[in-house]
Amino acid sequence: MNKKTASDAASSTPRRRLKREDRDREIAQAAVAFFAEVGFDGDTRELARRMGVTQSLIFRYFPSKAALIERVYQEVYVGRWNSYWESIIADRNIPLKTRLLRFYKDYARVALTYDWVRIFMFSGLRGENINTRYLEFLRSRVLEPIAKELRVELGLPSVEEVPLTEEEIELIWGINARVFYLGQRLWIFNAPLKLDIDQIIDQTITSYLAGAKLTIPALMGSSGQ
Repeated sequence: MNKKTASDAASSTPRRRLKREDRDREIAQAAVAFFAEVGFDGDTRELARRMGVTQSLIFRYFPSKAALIERVYQEVYVGRWNSYWESIIADRNIPLKTRLLRFYKDYARVALTYDWVRIFMFSGLRGENINTRYLEFLRSRVLEPIAKELRVELGLPSVEEVPLTEEEIELIWGINARVFYLGQRLWIFNAPLKLDIDQIIDQTITSYLAGAKLTIPALMGSSGQ
């Protein structure tokens, strides 16, 4: 009698039957892990092989690779967004520095993960629109609200009186760039951090606010306001 090899046994194992929503979720989660590891040049055939399913099964749920990438965006960036962060930024019962520290420390726990950082980098390198869409989202939900709150903190004209300037927004991009770079060091460059992330965020926010107190009024003054 012929003995079955391990691969023969695996191929003869019946595929698990899952509810449609469970299979959809399984494929999406596997795609997040797969693209985070290999980038968006990764082939769906290889994804199917790793999952132990057929490529046609994946396409039954996601009709194209573009549709699967869109789901990855929804899972990682939209799905992990916490609307509470927006309420933290806007809560004027709390000092602005405290609000910024709370937001960025909590946000860092989500954004500085392996899949979040690597998918974002791979998206930019391949020309996917994940970066553009998310950065526009971030600007409207975080950067512009922080700039408005800083005006209030410094006793400067409101955005209704004087529209926000690109210089104000760019200064806040600096905070986000600093935080994201920590993720690059961890998950792209494999360069361990010597300091605790919360400690780095403390220093970053303190430096930003100290500089903003001088820079923002000067910017508005130079623009004739």
